[in-house]
Amino acid sequence: MKHTSVGTKILHFFKHETVLIVSFLLAVVSAFFVPPSAAYLDSIDFGTLALLFSLMAVVAGIQNAGWFDRFAVRLSLRFRSYRQLALSLVVLCFFSSALITNDVALITFVPFSVVLLKKLNLTAKLPSLVVLETVAANLGSMLTPVGNPQNLYLFSTYDMRFADLFIAVAPYAALSLLMLILCVLPAKKSGFLPVNPPAAPPQKTDKKFLLFLYPALFILALTAVFRLVPAYIPCIASVVALLIVDRKALLRIDYGLLLTFLFLFIFIGNIGSLPSVSGTLSDIVAGNEVLSGIVVSQFCSNVPAAILLSRFTQDATALLVGVNLGGLGTLIASMASLISFRFVLKTDVKPLPYLLRFTLINLLFLACNLALWWLLKTFA
Repeated sequence: MKHTSVGTKILHFFKHETVLIVSFLLAVVSAFFVPPSAAYLDSIDFGTLALLFSLMAVVAGIQNAGWFDRFAVRLSLRFRSYRQLALSLVVLCFFSSALITNDVALITFVPFSVVLLKKLNLTAKLPSLVVLETVAANLGSMLTPVGNPQNLYLFSTYDMRFADLFIAVAPYAALSLLMLILCVLPAKKSGFLPVNPPAAPPQKTDKKFLLFLYPALFILALTAVFRLVPAYIPCIASVVALLIVDRKALLRIDYGLLLTFLFLFIFIGNIGSLPSVSGTLSDIVAGNEVLSGIVVSQFCSNVPAAILLSRFTQDATALLVGVNLGGLGTLIASMASLISFRFVLKTDVKPLPYLLRFTLINLLFLACNLALWWLLKTFA
């Protein structure tokens, strides 16, 4: 029985940390061509890792305090039709993801949607709603440097200005928001009374100073993102604060993502030091950053794609657009999409019809955004 338990845990780890395992294997294989040395440290962007940790730590603390859950519950009491509720949830996923990341937006709103629609006897609408929430979180998150890991990495690596990032992605975000609204509007306007909405989680702490602590830590992290203070300052501050007020929040941090970044930095540094490989990839990527970002993302997700391709181009804005649009398409194109799928697997929704719906809607959004990219490239 004990062996079965261990085997189950190992299988669970392989299923949920596939990208981490692949990135580790890539780093190991590349080490055969470039033997381990102190030069490996030069390949690792410790500043990006510190920023990513700081933001995840703050968000984990807020999650553990139950703020997101209580907000979602109160939201359900304000609407009297499915159309109003669906539109609000989708738009909230879109805009909140720009501040709390696409992962956290989905972790907050998808489980809430599952419980709420079940209580309202609207489970038939769940697949469409979850797909639209996922698309909204992935596309809304591209509006800020902290919206998703690939933005944070590219913003830091290329020393981008916020205005440059925002201008580069704003047209695609605007088109996507319009499409999301149009997808929700055909929903029936049938009324309902959410008599028994999901119960609000109990207040996990009566420490009122958290209302000031977490926003302060978030602002401190933002100052590091915009290079006003060194990245290690919010990192240390977040660790110290959580050790004092909520140690369990430290366990909610996605350390797998941090390790994925670490292994990819090593892999990319190693292959970049091989002249033949580096030259070939540079020739392929240069001038084709958008399409390269989209294609590579379909097979390894857009975060590894951003790290990999950044080594071979100086066109930061084109790569930014490519890896963000690359989050559309296959289920693994964005790790955030896997989060939604995991929640769906816990319901009565059939996986294959959901995947078909997910893929079709994602391809529709990808095609429309690619058309916009071509128009801007041709006529702008």
